[in-house]
Amino acid sequence: MVNYKPSIKEIAVSFSNGNFELAFPYLSEDITWNIIGENVLTGKTDVIANCQQTAAYFKSVQTNFITDHIIVADNKVVVSGTAEFIKDGRRVNFISACDVYEFNGNHELEKISSYCISDKK
Repeated sequence: MVNYKPSIKEIAVSFSNGNFELAFPYLSEDITWNIIGENVLTGKTDVIANCQQTAAYFKSVQTNFITDHIIVADNKVVVSGTAEFIKDGRRVNFISACDVYEFNGNHELEKISSYCISDKK
């Protein structure tokens, strides 16, 4: 039986699209997630806790993720796109986002920088 190991591109795109659990085994113990202008999370435990809280929100609304661009260079992946959140048939939020992922030599995600612009119109 062959163990499948997702590429850094697959890990990053899954994370950006709210499929956080795929990334959990590949998070560095000392990961830093900087949600620019909002919050900085440090350490695997804090990052996973935030992901679980965010995933719970995603389950409470209809989510439409669109990935516009994916750039992979060396140990970095950049994912840009949009996310629309709908509840009871009404848009409650629309976000344009760009996430920059940095992996270490052990295939572990060690730094995320997330830029999110919200447009509630």
